Amino acid sequence: MRTLCASTLIGEFFVVGFAGLVAMKDPGLSMTTVWTVSGIVMVLSVLLCGMITRPGGVQLGWALQIVLIASGFFVTSMFFLGAVFAALWWASVHYGRKIDEAKARFAAQAEAQGEAEGHAV
Repeated sequence: MRTLCASTLIGEFFVVGFAGLVAMKDPGLSMTTVWTVSGIVMVLSVLLCGMITRPGGVQLGWALQIVLIASGFFVTSMFFLGAVFAALWWASVHYGRKIDEAKARFAAQAEAQGEAEGHAV
């Protein structure tokens, strides 16, 4: 799960950076505000890569997805991109857990098979 979720978060890092560039064109937003908010979200997305497997990591990822969708109020295209990344986040968590379960199952089978072969000798 960690690899899939981290890949999604790194993609979000770049999307937020590009959205910051687009937001700079809005005369109602100061450059300082745009890059402070964008910078915080970008740093959080990178830090969250290391927190995925810790308690609350997935929930923080969901909170980040909500922030991305809400950023559409400032950069309209972020409504769509935020929804796309929320779907990617769901898929990363859902299929990542299935992959982790399959890996654990295969490891347990290999260990049991190894023990059975060890006792047979």
